[in-house]
Amino acid sequence: MSPPLLKLGAVLSTMAMISNWMSQTLPSLVGLNITRITTSDILTQISPKEGWQVYSSAQDPDGRCICTVVAPEQNLCSRDAKSRQLRQLLEKVQNMSQSIEVLNLRTQRDFQYVLKMETQMKGLKAKFRQIEDDRKTLMTKHFQELKEKMDELLPLIPVLEQYKTDAKLITQFKEEIRNLSTVLTGIQEEIGAYDYDELHQRVLSLETRLRDCMKKLTCGKLMKITGPITVKISGTRFGAWMTDPLASEKNNRVWYMDSYTNNKIVREYKSIADFVSGAESRTYNLPFKWAGTNHVVYNGSLYFNKYQSNIIIKYSFDTGRVLAQRSLEYAGFHNVYPYTWGGFSDIDLMADEIGLWAVYATNQNAGNIVISQLNQDTLEVLKSWSTGYPKRSAGESFMICGTLYVTNSHLTGAKVYYSYSTKTSTYEYTDIPFHNQYFHISMLDYNARDRALYAWNNGHQVLFNVTLFHVIKTEDDT
Repeated sequence: MSPPLLKLGAVLSTMAMISNWMSQTLPSLVGLNITRITTSDILTQISPKEGWQVYSSAQDPDGRCICTVVAPEQNLCSRDAKSRQLRQLLEKVQNMSQSIEVLNLRTQRDFQYVLKMETQMKGLKAKFRQIEDDRKTLMTKHFQELKEKMDELLPLIPVLEQYKTDAKLITQFKEEIRNLSTVLTGIQEEIGAYDYDELHQRVLSLETRLRDCMKKLTCGKLMKITGPITVKISGTRFGAWMTDPLASEKNNRVWYMDSYTNNKIVREYKSIADFVSGAESRTYNLPFKWAGTNHVVYNGSLYFNKYQSNIIIKYSFDTGRVLAQRSLEYAGFHNVYPYTWGGFSDIDLMADEIGLWAVYATNQNAGNIVISQLNQDTLEVLKSWSTGYPKRSAGESFMICGTLYVTNSHLTGAKVYYSYSTKTSTYEYTDIPFHNQYFHISMLDYNARDRALYAWNNGHQVLFNVTLFHVIKTEDDT
């Protein structure tokens, strides 16, 4: 091949490598191949010590701080990480822009050479046609050499057309890189008012002030339920799983009780992560079978309804012994007054910010729900409230800050339909929907430490986030 053809071959080889680099590297640099976070990644963020988020804040006429808080809190430093990633991306784009500029200069120089060669080739083609027409009289050695050279050049014509297209593409890339660099610079100017260290200190200061503010929180009113987050798929259609709302921040044990009857085995896991992976740490063989799925772990002990009775059992995980048991007077049991799904769910034990509760129904209250606050040591009823809501019409219920929230179904389309405040002895009808993703809920309990609803949804263990409206107490309040 003659020297011009060797040079053209080198150019074409360079363009092939550049095109391959563009298709593989450029999308990753500008963020076109971002991998999205899956649900399993979310699970590693579930931690009681993550705290809360301020939803909105203001002051009332008396100067008291009022805010709405959403739980659980997301990562406060995520904005810092995004800012750092943005700076790194901008540096890459700037470096790439310089490389594109050098490539563009080389491309334009080689492009002029290609255009000149293309003109020469087209001229040769015309001459060849002219000679071909008169080949009977001009069959000479020069004609044969010219034909051979033209045969070599003809396959390069479509390649040259592709090269012209690639040259235009590089020009477009150059313009897009320039636009992207301008946009990123603008974003950096907008969110980069503070350097990383200063911004980090401001976030830490804000977090400290927020923690102090949270210590003054009074009980909140349920405003919204979001989710669910699917933690695990295991067990039968009915069951219960829970953590201890009074446990320390370092104690994140999970307890798991499959089925609603004919079982005495409680499985323990050291953390949510171990629960998801199935790394069981201990099992407990209870002295009695339980009824229903409405058990609760509170301050290191399991409270459950003894099968075929209205007796409540307090069982210590530390000692493996029954610490107390007491009959819940007049409470219906063994599917006399269950929730809508049945399953011996007559007596629902639960805990909130105030203490330990039992929700059930009696003949004396015409099968309507009765709320009783219990002494956690003796199981003695401290006080009771009689509501007008039929227990058999309730899907599930849970306590938040001394208020009972009742759902109208255990199936799809369920919502929190009714609430009863033990503080004011008043009720109201509500309309708070939530997503029953797996169509059948047989357990729904609030955890005051996590500020979340634990649910057993048709063999799926899920979590719901709750939004509460809170009023923050000030030192001036009496």
